[in-house]
Amino acid sequence: MTDIHPPVPLLDLTRTESELNDKLRHAFERVLRSGHFILGPEVEALEAEIASYCGAKYAVGVSSGTDALLVSLMALGIAPGDEVLCPTYTFFATAGCVSRVGAKPVFVDCNPTTFNAEAHDFEPFVTSRTKAVIAVHLFGLCCEMNPILDLCTRRGIPLIEDAAQALGARDRGRGAGSMGTLGCFSFFPSKNLGCLGDGGMIVTNDAALAEKCRLLRGHGAKPKYYHKLVGGNFRLDALQAAFLREKLPYLEGWTLARQKNADHYRTLFANAGLTVDKIVLPSAPETHRHIFNQFVIRVTGEGQRDALKKHLEKHRIGTEIYYPVPMHLQECFQEHRRPLGSLPNAEAAARETLAIPIFPGLRPDEQEFVVGAIASFFGSSQR
Repeated sequence: MTDIHPPVPLLDLTRTESELNDKLRHAFERVLRSGHFILGPEVEALEAEIASYCGAKYAVGVSSGTDALLVSLMALGIAPGDEVLCPTYTFFATAGCVSRVGAKPVFVDCNPTTFNAEAHDFEPFVTSRTKAVIAVHLFGLCCEMNPILDLCTRRGIPLIEDAAQALGARDRGRGAGSMGTLGCFSFFPSKNLGCLGDGGMIVTNDAALAEKCRLLRGHGAKPKYYHKLVGGNFRLDALQAAFLREKLPYLEGWTLARQKNADHYRTLFANAGLTVDKIVLPSAPETHRHIFNQFVIRVTGEGQRDALKKHLEKHRIGTEIYYPVPMHLQECFQEHRRPLGSLPNAEAAARETLAIPIFPGLRPDEQEFVVGAIASFFGSSQR
């Protein structure tokens, strides 16, 4: 291996989106001419398109993926004294929004291979105070939803799908976000469908909940200045909606490119002899469609993940650790803290996982360079 190879970024949006520059400029001009800058026709059109794409009846545009979770919890009436079950191995917003409505996040473990929480992880923690379950479709792969849906139906508990990383993912043909009580999406720029700022969406098949979410995103007012609920300012900008509408037709092509890159990685890792005793690659059940918002490998062996990350940095290869500290060990959740070792799969994932580049514009030669660098690490670091 040499250092003359150009850097390989973890994500480079310019490679896939530069072809959209004219369309995005036209979208900007369209919104500018319209005079509608918050909510309005662009947002309503995007809501209809996202609902159709993921297979839900209703969609409500909001200001971010985090606010999609927050509004969903508010719409369900989650309040102080309530408990909400959620994975400990997730992005902070999942648990942070539970705390923001005054409820207690109850953290559960995850599957050691998919990193998603499963029904048997949630069920032991269900009590009379459990008022919602949040299932996170991590890294672009849906949870095994049938057992979770069965659990929530049997216990009469609403189910929120945190699908921030999973727009377009499927479980047995059903779109992420469309299966539970409410589904939440993020349009942060690094997502498979990202805007040019912040944005989010809530989807549901419940007309009453959809209307409640619409009320909550605009301070609970209907009509203006007549407030039925105490909500907040969670509105989606028309400009971001217009940008997303221009990008949505390209999403399937980008997803297919990510899946092709994932397949190529599997071939390269196999050819390099990087077997499961060193590297575990992401996998998905045949019933699921993985959209690879991230390609997260598992690096086995004490300290090997961090050493590999430093090795790849020397070769100017972008990586990221999703996520280094599970929620049950975070300082801000001390009152809900569970002891080290109590959720072992999640704790191991936090020590061993590493995301490598997977974005649609990634070239085959760059993937070969990435895998070659990983192979060189193991060739020179046998312990």
